[in-house]
Amino acid sequence: MANKLRLGIPKGSLQDATIALFKRAGWNIYADGRSYFPSIDDKEIECMLIRAQEMARYVDHGVLDAGLTGIDWVVESGLTVNSITSLTYAKQSRRKVRWVLAVPEGSGFTKAEDLEGKIIATELVEVTKRYFAAKGVNVKVEFSWGATEVKPPMLADAIVEVTETGSSLKANRLTIIDTVMESETHLIASKAASEDAWKLEKIQQIALMLRAAIDAQSQVGLMLNAKKQDLEQLLSILPALNSPTVSQLSNPSWVAVNTILEETVVREVVPKLKAAGATGIVEYPLNKVVL
Repeated sequence: MANKLRLGIPKGSLQDATIALFKRAGWNIYADGRSYFPSIDDKEIECMLIRAQEMARYVDHGVLDAGLTGIDWVVESGLTVNSITSLTYAKQSRRKVRWVLAVPEGSGFTKAEDLEGKIIATELVEVTKRYFAAKGVNVKVEFSWGATEVKPPMLADAIVEVTETGSSLKANRLTIIDTVMESETHLIASKAASEDAWKLEKIQQIALMLRAAIDAQSQVGLMLNAKKQDLEQLLSILPALNSPTVSQLSNPSWVAVNTILEETVVREVVPKLKAAGATGIVEYPLNKVVL
């Protein structure tokens, strides 16, 4: 029987972003909306859709060899699983999400200590309990089944809710007064899979390619031509990932420069390069960056 890796894909808000990430990493996952067992174009992997909140439990139990879930749900579960790598992507953005303590606008609550004896609604119950206990504040933490931001002020005095941008909280007239924890997606593995040479190598292969796809998202390649006499000044402008590659052109007094840089700095760097004598500047997208 061929080796198989049982891999958990987070069902729900992270599902589409995860499948898109796998596609950029080189794997096509096909979820038809009804089946909990999406197909994948890798005969060594068997996928299963599992809610992110439950992923750590099924990995810990060995039902799954590995899975992707937020580190928040791993901490909430209290279970010990191996984190293979962190993968900073979310439903909408490429940044960490925050679990925040939010209160109604005009409530007069400005810090956690103001909520002594109050009701806090959240999905992240255990983490929230530990947060208030560490501050010595007695509150009643209630599990929220969803739509948590509409609970205050009638059904709860405050909430602990996950946010990427804070826009939903603002729309519901809530003010953030503290960050309870930051979270990002992790690729986790079971103890048994981590001790199985074939499975561990396969999981690490997936981790490498997922990381490469994420790292490529925020970076671009840049090529340009320059006279040798201008090279030193041009190189001083480039914030390179590593040292830029410099190649001799057929004209002995000219070179080609190839480098990788953060997409956010391109708009500032390119005009400076042009002013310093660079010509034929070409920006190109990257699929994967393996560091």
